[in-house]
Amino acid sequence: MQDITIKQAQQQVDEWIRTIGVRYFNELTNLGILMEEVGELSRLMVRQYGEQSFKESDKGRELGDEMADVLWVLICLANQTGVDLSSAFEKNMAKKTLRDQERHRSNEKL
Repeated sequence: MQDITIKQAQQQVDEWIRTIGVRYFNELTNLGILMEEVGELSRLMVRQYGEQSFKESDKGRELGDEMADVLWVLICLANQTGVDLSSAFEKNMAKKTLRDQERHRSNEKL
């Protein structure tokens, strides 16, 4: 499998929605779905890296698949609200770099 860009991922999700998925769920529905998917990821992380034990319903779940579910819904939300995630990510990295370039180095807790 070949690596894809964020822009390509946005295009692939949009194509899938238009050809297989019929249409996007509305923005609030997708926000709710995103929260559900983050909860599923959280549940698995807590069991793999935290102190909770696995339940029968957790077996067979994969961390990467749960993360991909979160990414999928986030991309849906970006597509339907007109957000270019590539551009937004670049701006966010620049903001973090400017704001935090010395912050973490001087944090005694780290």
